[in-house]
Amino acid sequence: MNLQQLCQNTNIIVRKVGAFIKNEAASFDRSKVEMKGFNDLVSYVDKEAEKQLVEALRELLPEAGFITEEGTDTTKGERFNWVIDPLDGTTNFTHGLPLFSVSVALMENDEVVLGVVYEVNKDECFYATKGGGAFLNDNPIQVSAAEGLKDSLIATGFPYHEFGLTQQYLQVLGGFMGKSHGVRRLGSAALDLAYVAVGRFEGFFEFNLNAWDVAGGAIIVQEAGGRVSKFLEDEDYIFGREIVASNGNIHQEMLDTIAEHWKQPLS
Repeated sequence: MNLQQLCQNTNIIVRKVGAFIKNEAASFDRSKVEMKGFNDLVSYVDKEAEKQLVEALRELLPEAGFITEEGTDTTKGERFNWVIDPLDGTTNFTHGLPLFSVSVALMENDEVVLGVVYEVNKDECFYATKGGGAFLNDNPIQVSAAEGLKDSLIATGFPYHEFGLTQQYLQVLGGFMGKSHGVRRLGSAALDLAYVAVGRFEGFFEFNLNAWDVAGGAIIVQEAGGRVSKFLEDEDYIFGREIVASNGNIHQEMLDTIAEHWKQPLS
């Protein structure tokens, strides 16, 4: 099975799980929310969605291991590993805010070769394979052509349980607010990345992230013609806990804006 076929089958699986999540959202009871840590929410929907993804993806590619947010399967594959966020935007979901997604990526050794981000409520499936381009519901997509930060809309995420770098972050945020069309916070890093890929945002930055938050969206940005890095341009933005994604044209401006205030890397 080639990558394109694997991606199409992954899309089918992700859409099916997304339908489950949307159905549960209609009658979700907030009293069923659990706390993994301070402001770190999880529900039976996250857990069940992850189980469904793991079972189907294991059947699709038996030799692959898993990196999963909820720990359904932590078996590591020698060559391939699925990276799964079953419900990116759990806080939005539990509060009835219709901005959440399913994110799945496939890594071959240390490289992401396939990514799918499914926006459940709008029925928008973003996906990409290495060297195969990026798509939204089977239509090719590309990043915005904006040339400068002054013509750009930027996305970010706010810290919600580790606040040691909050002041630095707020200074960075202020820098972007003064140089762009504005800054938005949707509450789903996977969607932020997908929206950069399709040109709704010109850039996105956030710290304290995990591999499952960014792996699926990062390859979609790259295959749509964008650029992805860490705050200080380190290569490991998948496991490096921080990410900058852009249309490419504004990437250096974004890095420079962050560097004005961000003095303490996470690793």
